[in-house]
Amino acid sequence: MSASQTPLPPTGVPGEDTPTLLVKIFGKDRPGITAGLFDTLAAYSLIVVDIEQVVTRGRITLCALVTAPTGQGSGTTEGALRATVHSWAESMKLQAEIISGRGDNRPRGSGRSHVTVLGHPLTTQSTAAIAGCITGIGGNIDRIFRLAKYPVTAMEFEVSGAETGLLRTALATESAALGVDVAVVASGLQRRAQRLVVMDVDSTLIQDEVIELFAAHAGCADKVAEITTAAMRGELDFEQSLHARVALLAGLDESVVDEVRTEVRLTPGARTLVRTLKRLGYQVGVVSGGFTQVTDDLQDKLGLDFASANTLEIKDGKLTGQVTGEIVDRAGKARLLRRFAEQAGVPLAQTVAIGDGANDLDMLNAAGLGVAFNAKPLVREAAHTAVNVPFLDTVLYLLGITREEVEAAATHEQ
Repeated sequence: MSASQTPLPPTGVPGEDTPTLLVKIFGKDRPGITAGLFDTLAAYSLIVVDIEQVVTRGRITLCALVTAPTGQGSGTTEGALRATVHSWAESMKLQAEIISGRGDNRPRGSGRSHVTVLGHPLTTQSTAAIAGCITGIGGNIDRIFRLAKYPVTAMEFEVSGAETGLLRTALATESAALGVDVAVVASGLQRRAQRLVVMDVDSTLIQDEVIELFAAHAGCADKVAEITTAAMRGELDFEQSLHARVALLAGLDESVVDEVRTEVRLTPGARTLVRTLKRLGYQVGVVSGGFTQVTDDLQDKLGLDFASANTLEIKDGKLTGQVTGEIVDRAGKARLLRRFAEQAGVPLAQTVAIGDGANDLDMLNAAGLGVAFNAKPLVREAAHTAVNVPFLDTVLYLLGITREEVEAAATHEQ
């Protein structure tokens, strides 16, 4: 039996020695090109091994890996196929290239990961550095495609041959120097199965610090800022600083709650993030060192599944300067993430947490994917990945959700 007649394995999948052809088509995109190519190939009764197609600025690149013809007749040989494909391509004002070989694509390496790169803008220099870093640790880029062009440029690299943790560490250092955001997650079903997203509220879901909004009404903004600064210096823990700041609100009329609610400003992209996640079947929650008087309102307006925060005590129409119930601090946020995951029926490894401050670190580290959003350097370094653009919906791209899916979710809601 000649090499051109090497039989296929019983499964129909070509073996390593099976002759195959890589058929490549280039040119101006228009409807019917893919159908036309495969109509042309259909006359030779071939098996399709792989297909890859991409359209960039109106130009199509279509690649079809197929088994080589095994017939002996003049109209069924490889030479006849080549002539037929070139003739069809010419009639469509396209270019064709046909490369002979054997077997399928080379096997991908182990340690498969998704590397998402966010740039605002994304430059050729930063792309070169990211690609070089991947290669430098033994990784191979198997595929690249664009997730979004707005509000940032988001590209996803499918990488094999490098361990995910090593890749994440190397790219974290590189991305910080380049001024781009890079997220690395292991490939597999788990990525699409992350069905619970939990966010911090102040300076994450919203642009404000709620305690500061209340303090402005109480005329004690400067004193609250002093206590916050002391806490940041480590002179007070969160619970101590919370009680000290809330005490300054004593005597404030409860009508201020409604005023503060109207002053709260959502972070750009917050509605889009929540709407898209909900449309795709995710559950969404918030945890906050702020107050239920605000988070409950956000839960109603955004349709959140879970919400937990501290509660300002109100008696006889006045704030007492005390909080009631369970204190939501750094450890409390991680505890609530676990509680929400249990209630949602989602394994902790399939959760996403988003936050900006040191009191979010336990939650970020406990989640399957912890995202530092416009965070301080300490938080960025400790989180799994970071986003440093002022658009909360860019987190969607880290989950492999494309801009087209975001727009489809928005259209569905209209």
